[in-house]
Amino acid sequence: MSDTTYVQVLDLACGGLLLTSVLMLWRRELAVLIRVFVVQGLALAVVAGVGAAHTGSVELGGVAVGILALRAGVLPWVLRRAVAAVGPASRETRPLVNVATSLLVAALLTLVAYAVSRPLVALAPSAATSAIPVGVAVVLIGFFVLVTRRRAPSQLVGFLLMDNGITAVGLLTTAGVGVTVELGVSLDVLLAVLVLQILTGRMRETFGDTDVAELRELHD
Repeated sequence: MSDTTYVQVLDLACGGLLLTSVLMLWRRELAVLIRVFVVQGLALAVVAGVGAAHTGSVELGGVAVGILALRAGVLPWVLRRAVAAVGPASRETRPLVNVATSLLVAALLTLVAYAVSRPLVALAPSAATSAIPVGVAVVLIGFFVLVTRRRAPSQLVGFLLMDNGITAVGLLTTAGVGVTVELGVSLDVLLAVLVLQILTGRMRETFGDTDVAELRELHD
């Protein structure tokens, strides 16, 4: 793969990562959020895949396949099961921050990501490291989703968004991570998602809703 093609495809994939993160703030339907998460998983797999094609790394190619299978296949399937457990309450109706403000905060977080990542990019300027701010922005936006959504499934999406951002930063910073490391991290994430999916179902059975504010009743 030529350097020009590599840069173009990498920029397109990173743009997809950032755009899907913003869409997470714009849309509230959980089913739509899952579809957006699938697209983001595809974009993340492309980041790893284009790196493998550019460097000729078979190991990185294996990581790309693993990311594609887990983040565009297994995790969305688990999320759909969580949404099925939610039932009619499949929409985030009462976020702590409205859509307009959320989009403004996303823009500010992106600027912060570029500011704090500048020293890291300056250490080893390249096409990959220049995209590191995108990964950092995805992490920050994911955290924002996590703390501003009230329903457990929406918070789960924020958690996975943060994980995608961390993975992207790892891929762009080190030109790929080992298959064993990526497999271990992915299994940890899958385990956390399964546990949270079970907790979501229990909340639905106990409180009739997945609003985490209902957990305050445990203090009574």
